[in-house]
Formats: sequence, C-alpha cells, structure tokens
Amino acid sequence: MLAIAPGWEVDVQRGPDWLLVKVRADSQDTGSQDTDSQDTDSQDTVESDAEQLGSGIWDLMRRHFAHRLVLEMDQVGPLNSHLIGQLIHLYKRIREHDGVMRICGLSPHNLGVLRTCHLDDRFQPYHDRKEAVLGQAVSGRSHAICPR
Repeated sequence: MLAIAPGWEVDVQRGPDWLLVKVRADSQDTGSQDTDSQDTDSQDTVESDAEQLGSGIWDLMRRHFAHRLVLEMDQVGPLNSHLIGQLIHLYKRIREHDGVMRICGLSPHNLGVLRTCHLDDRFQPYHDRKEAVLGQAVSGRSHAICPR
C-alpha cells in the first residue's frame, strides 16, 4: 500500500488500458467522520485530506499515462460530503481528458449515499474489478445501475 494522502493508502495496479486503484482509509475514522459534530479545525482537516486523496489519484493517473480508472472502494467507510466532492472533481478531470472512471466494491450504505445524492448515474458502480473493467455485470448478476 502506498500512502497517498494523510489518512489514505492506495494499492495501484496496471491492467490492460486501466489503472486499478484500491483505496483504503488507514485509520478507522478517515472518510467516515460526521462533520456536523466536529470543530472547524477538524472539518478543515477532513476536507483537506479528501482533497489530497483526489489530487493524489489524479497524479497517479498522470504518472501512469492512464485515462481509465477503476476505484476499488470496499475498504472505505461511509462516504462523507468532502469525499463525494473529491470523487466528483476527479470524475470531471478524467472526463475532460476523454477518460473513464468506474467504481467498484461500494457497500450497500455507500451505494445508497450515491443514490441519495443523485450520483448513481454519473458514477458507474460495479460489484468488483472484473465487472468494472468489462463495463458490465457478469453471470447475469443484477447491476447496481445501468452504465452510461
């Protein structure tokens, strides 16, 4: 695992035409803090850490000359607004460079968060890495959403 931002680690692998990034919070509360109950300094830290995560992943993509990204999110706690904001920002940067971003391994709770935020049509969540790379559900398993 590579420490990419405070509180965040990633495991990076290259696949044919894809950069596969497994994201992991290296502490129990990173990425899942309830910012409503924090003081201003803690909120700034959470926001900064999420911003650094998005920027760090973008830098990895540039270093690997990759325009297609699969984010494996099975080791990420509940999504907070700062992390969602960074996912949106990363998605937009990738799309501006004619790239593709897919997400896999979301917990049922995090998939529900994306649906509540009406982002389930923007992000393409898949069950696992294989489905994400192929762009379709395998073995007839129900897909969380229809890819764009």
